[in-house]
Amino acid sequence: MVDIIDFDVETTDIEGLMLMRMKQVFEDRGAVREFFRTSAFRDAGYELPPFQQINVTETRPGAVRGMHGEVMTKLVAIVHGTAYGAWVDARPESPTRGAVVQVALQQGTQVLVPEGVCNGFQSTGETPTQYVYCFTREWTPGMQSIAITPLDPQLGIRWPLPIDASDREIISEKDSEAPTLAQVLAPL
Repeated sequence: MVDIIDFDVETTDIEGLMLMRMKQVFEDRGAVREFFRTSAFRDAGYELPPFQQINVTETRPGAVRGMHGEVMTKLVAIVHGTAYGAWVDARPESPTRGAVVQVALQQGTQVLVPEGVCNGFQSTGETPTQYVYCFTREWTPGMQSIAITPLDPQLGIRWPLPIDASDREIISEKDSEAPTLAQVLAPL
């Protein structure tokens, strides 16, 4: 028996941040997930520039990565495990500036993250989470970016597992000490 789930796109409260369900084919041997198909994105109204870099992170259960926003569009997804994702619009000219979106992530779900929207997640499963990032620009040291601490209570992120800000196996010093949303949005 074959079960097919079609590609689907859902808008969010952040302009340009899209939740997507990959086309998936399930059969007796397992599943095939269509991670990226140019025509599917184009048919949904999204012309993406070519990806210049693809990274996969492996993150231990309970650990948090982010919130980081660079001058590149990202397509992110879970390859293995589960995670809780959060995004913050830190773009100066965005009509949804300061908005936060939170979603439980599993295999088959992906998120299109526009330039300047901060991306973060917490690994929530029993095993490490593998999270894939496709970038429309290569990451370089010192590139223009913004970071917001994922521990900022004003974000209202409901991280599913407790976070000890001093435990470097759970959160990096860079992430725990990043500015708050209010500091990022404050006029210069």
